[in-house]
Amino acid sequence: MPSFSSPGVRRFVTWFNGRVLAWRRSPRWGGPLRRRLTIVRYTGRRTGREFAIPVGFRREGEGVTLRAVAPEAKRWWRNFLGEGAALSLELDGEERSGHAVAHRDAAGRVTVSVRWVDLQGGDRRAAEVPARRAE
Repeated sequence: MPSFSSPGVRRFVTWFNGRVLAWRRSPRWGGPLRRRLTIVRYTGRRTGREFAIPVGFRREGEGVTLRAVAPEAKRWWRNFLGEGAALSLELDGEERSGHAVAHRDAAGRVTVSVRWVDLQGGDRRAAEVPARRAE
């Protein structure tokens, strides 16, 4: 079985994520996909590159929880360890800015808690991520 970090698997994941993003915009499949998947936009801590990936989400109170499926094979959630980092999510057809912090439980499961940032008020940490309009 190929490793998740092998170049071939990474190319496939990049290709597949591109297809999911396209399906999410489609009139036919977009509605059901948008109810379960959001587009997470963030800037990589080490590379400084901007990324946009589809991630499953769950609304919880005033925020959102993202779940890293197979966290050992993924890298995106590591950008939010420690004090966390800025990101934006596409929800309900709008881009929302927030601050995310990753948590790993005793069983090794990873969740990323997102709290919304009021860009009009005091907390401006999420202002680093450029918000884009929904297409």
